[in-house]
Amino acid sequence: MSGFLCALNTARDTIGNAASHGPSFTSCKLSLTPSEHRVLDKNTHETGFNGDDGSSFTLTWVGDGTGVILVLSTISAPIDTFLEGSSRLYRSTDYGKSFQDISYRINNTFIRKEFGVSAGPGNSLHVILTADTPIMGFPGGVIFTSMDAGVSFKSVQLPFHLAQPITFHYSNPDYLVVISIDGGLWLSLDFGTEWTEVHEGTHSFMWGAGNNLFLSFSPEGTVEADRRGELLLKKTKDLGKTFTTIADNIFSFGYIGGFLFTSVMEDMKSPRVIYVSSDQGDTFNKAQLPSASTEQFYSVLDGDEDMIFMHVDNPGDTYFGTVYTSDDRGIVYSKSLERHLFGGERKSDFTNITSLRGVYLTNKLEEDGRIRTVISFDRGGRWRLLNKPENVECGLKAKICNLHIHGEHSRYNHITPMLPLSEPTATGLVLAHGSVGDSITSSVHPDVYVSEDGGYSWRGTLRGPHHYSILDSGGLIVAVEAHNEGQVKALKFSTDEGQCWKVYNFTEHPFFFAGLASEPGTKAMNISVWGYRPEDDNQPMWVAVTIDFQRLITKECENEDYEEWLAHSTDQEDPATDGCVLGYKETFRRLKKMSVCRNGRDYVVSRQVTPCPCTRDNYLCDYGYYRHENTSECVKEPSTGDQALNMCLDGGEDKLQTSGELCVPCVCRYRKVPGDKCKGGFTPQRRGDNSVPHCGKPTLNPPAPNEHFDTPREKMVLILVCVGAGVVVLVAIASAFCTARRMVNTNRQKTPPYRFSALQIQDDDNCIVSDLESGTSSNGTVCPHDSDDDLIR
Repeated sequence: MSGFLCALNTARDTIGNAASHGPSFTSCKLSLTPSEHRVLDKNTHETGFNGDDGSSFTLTWVGDGTGVILVLSTISAPIDTFLEGSSRLYRSTDYGKSFQDISYRINNTFIRKEFGVSAGPGNSLHVILTADTPIMGFPGGVIFTSMDAGVSFKSVQLPFHLAQPITFHYSNPDYLVVISIDGGLWLSLDFGTEWTEVHEGTHSFMWGAGNNLFLSFSPEGTVEADRRGELLLKKTKDLGKTFTTIADNIFSFGYIGGFLFTSVMEDMKSPRVIYVSSDQGDTFNKAQLPSASTEQFYSVLDGDEDMIFMHVDNPGDTYFGTVYTSDDRGIVYSKSLERHLFGGERKSDFTNITSLRGVYLTNKLEEDGRIRTVISFDRGGRWRLLNKPENVECGLKAKICNLHIHGEHSRYNHITPMLPLSEPTATGLVLAHGSVGDSITSSVHPDVYVSEDGGYSWRGTLRGPHHYSILDSGGLIVAVEAHNEGQVKALKFSTDEGQCWKVYNFTEHPFFFAGLASEPGTKAMNISVWGYRPEDDNQPMWVAVTIDFQRLITKECENEDYEEWLAHSTDQEDPATDGCVLGYKETFRRLKKMSVCRNGRDYVVSRQVTPCPCTRDNYLCDYGYYRHENTSECVKEPSTGDQALNMCLDGGEDKLQTSGELCVPCVCRYRKVPGDKCKGGFTPQRRGDNSVPHCGKPTLNPPAPNEHFDTPREKMVLILVCVGAGVVVLVAIASAFCTARRMVNTNRQKTPPYRFSALQIQDDDNCIVSDLESGTSSNGTVCPHDSDDDLIR
C-alpha cells in the first residue's frame, strides 16, 4: 500500500511545479501556408453568448449527421433562498457554427440541470427536457418532448415526479422508462404522451435484450431491503403487462454484454455470492471464482456477449487484485493478470483499445511499489510490457525502459486531462498520455504518445498534456494544449496519424478552456473549442469556436490513397501464423499516412478475414491453472489443490462443455478463448476422471453458499461500461482560472445513447474542474446501472 501511495502522490504533488519530462523526443511541427491560414480563417466561427450568465452549459448532439446541437444554459438559485433558477435553450443546425435562442419554444421554462437534455438512440431525432417542478402542490412533473430535433416541443404533464432522468429503450425511441420519487416504475410506449405505472417499490431497472426489462424491488413491508439483501429481481418480456420473479434475496444486479449478474447472500451468516445468467434470467449459475476473504470485492471491468473480465480484490488495503476471464457463459473463470491496480479511490486503468480487436491495456502494482503498464493483444490470454517508443532514447543508465500509460488514476488526480483514446472506425490508432522509463512515475509531466498499430509500437507526438479528438475516421487528429493556468488560442492538427502537427491560432482573444467537442462517431470534420472569457464587469461570457476542416482538406480519398495492412503482424518467420489472433487474421484497407484526403461520412472499415491453425495462445488456462508471464504453458494453481469444480450447467449434467469442447471438470488445463475461431493445430490433452461430483438442476433461488465467494460486510462492485454516442461533462468556474477535463470512454452496445456535455461555473471555487464523470472520445454513453452503495463508476 505504501508503495502505491508514494508513487501516486509523487506524481500528483509534483505536477504543478517545475515538472520533469521523460526522455526527450522530436515532435514534428510544420508551418501553415498563407493560403491554408486564409482558408481556416474563413471557416472558423466564433459565438459569444452575450448576456447569458448561466453557470452551466450542457451540449447535446441530436441525430447522426444532422449538424444539430442543443445547448442548455442554467443558473441555479442558492438553496437557502426562495429565488427560482433560470435557463436558456440554444440550437445550432450547422455543427456549432451559429446558435439561435429557442427558449420561447419551451415557454422559457426552467429546465433541471442535473437531468440535462436527453437525446434518443442512434439516428433518432427525439429529445426530452425535464422542467424543474416543485413537488409540493403539484401532482407531477413536466417534460418537453420533441420528435424533430428541437424544431418544436410539446409540453407533457406527468402523473408523477421523476426521481431520475428518463431512460430510452436502446433501439426504439418511443419506449421510455423511469422511476418516480415514490418508487413506482413508469413506462411509456408513445414517447411520453401516455404513462402507465407497471410496478411499485422499484429500486432499479435495466433494459435487457429485445424488450426484456429487469427490475429490482423491495417486498412490501421491508425496510432497507437493498442493504439487507432482501430485494427481489423480476423480468417482463411484454413491456410491463406481466412480470416473473427470477431471483430473490439479492443486494444488486447488473447487465452487461448479454450477461445478467446478481449479488446474493443466502442468509445473514453467509458471504455474498455472484450468480450469472446468459439467457436473460431464465437460469442462473454461481460464478466459479477462486476464494475471496471477507474484505474483498468483485468488479466487472469489461464484457461482451462472449466473455467477462472480472477483478477480484486482494485481502486487506493492498490497492490491487487479480483479473480473471470467463468462459462464454460467464460462469467459469481463470486467472489472467495478477497484481492488477485498483486504487483506494476505487479507480481502475483497465482500457479496451477499440481500434483493434482483442487489445486491452491496464496498470499493475509491482512488489517494489512501482506502477507499470501491461498490454494484452489476445483478450487477456497473455500480458506484456509496452515497447519503448521508437523516437525516444532512455539513456545508458536506464536498466528498464518502457512506455507506461496514464489512465483513470492519473485523470482522477489531475495529472492528465484525458484517458487513452481509440475508435473502431480509426483502425489501429491510439492516443494516450504516457511516461517512459521503469514505471509510470519516471516522469511526472506526461507527454502524448500515438500508436498506429493498436499498441504494438508507439511514438512520442506531443510534449506535455493535451486534450485531443479523432475526426474523419482517423484521417484527422486535433489537440489543444492543457494549461493549468492561462488561456488558450491555438489548435494543433495532424493529417498523418500524429507524425507531424500544424498549429492554427483560432482566435485573437484567448479564453479559458472548458471543453473540446465534436460530433459522436468520428465522421465529422468540425471541432468546437468551448470556454469562457472574462468581461469588463468581471462576469464570464461563454464562447464557442467551431473550426470546419472540410474547406481545408477538399480532396476525396480514392483507391490509391489506401493500402492493405495486416493487423497484429509481428513479422514472424512463419507467414501462416503472422497476424493470427483469436483464431484468424485480418487485413484492413486503411488510409496511407502521406495521403491528405477525406475519408468522408460514407467511409466503412473494410477488412478480409483468414482463419488460422490453433496454438496454445488460442487457449486460456482453465479453472485452477494459470500462466506465468511470458510463457504459454498452463500450470496448476497451488491454492486450488485437487478440489473438483463442483458446479452444474444444464441440470443433471456431470460434464462441463467449454467453447465447444467436452471436458471433465478440473482436469482440462486449457479452454479456448471465447470467440476464438481457430481450426485444427494444437489440441489440449485430457485426463480421464470418473470421480465427477453429482450435479443437480439449477434452481430459481440460489443454492447454499460456497466458502470461496464474496463478503458479508463489503459490497460487490459491478462496473458497467456503456457506449452509444458522445458524452462529455465539464464544469467551468470563473474567478481565478485553471483548467482540467475529465473523460471516460467505454464502449457498449444496445444502451440508450445520451450525448451531452456540461460546462459549469460555480461561485464557490476558482478553478475549472469536472462536474460529472463522462465519456468523451467522440463516442460515449451514460446508462443506468445498479449495484451496491459503493458502486465503482
